[in-house]
Amino acid sequence: MSVSEKINADIITAMKAKEEHRLTTLRMVKSALKSKEIDKRQPLTEQEELAVLSTLLKQRRESVESFTKGNRPELAAKEQTEIDLIETYMPQAAGEEQIREIVVAAIAHMAGENGSKPGPRDMGAAMKIVQQRILASGLRADGKLVSELVKAELAK
Repeated sequence: MSVSEKINADIITAMKAKEEHRLTTLRMVKSALKSKEIDKRQPLTEQEELAVLSTLLKQRRESVESFTKGNRPELAAKEQTEIDLIETYMPQAAGEEQIREIVVAAIAHMAGENGSKPGPRDMGAAMKIVQQRILASGLRADGKLVSELVKAELAK
């Protein structure tokens, strides 16, 4: 079952259960997916659907941050509940240790290719390899965390 099919089924469930906030969030996600599909002019692939969801998550996280800074805890809490709901449709997030293993392996691979230990100036190349390995493993990882781990490993 694809992400959009799950969302459609959950919209019906939310309507029957009269869960207003859940329903509005699911409709917002559905409209974002439909908008992207219309722009593309063909059905979205699973990866494209997940990319739309991760964009929505990133927007919500930025909103939580700005609402918290603006002393609006009720709006921040609303956005946080939306984040929690959208994350249920995303694949399992990789833990810090899993990401660290991928980063160490990628940097070791780079060192084997070049013959010399990569340094901080090789950040872009290392990030590219790490992101590809994370995608290939079917995991989901926060880009900020990945970046921090790569930077720490390159600085060693």
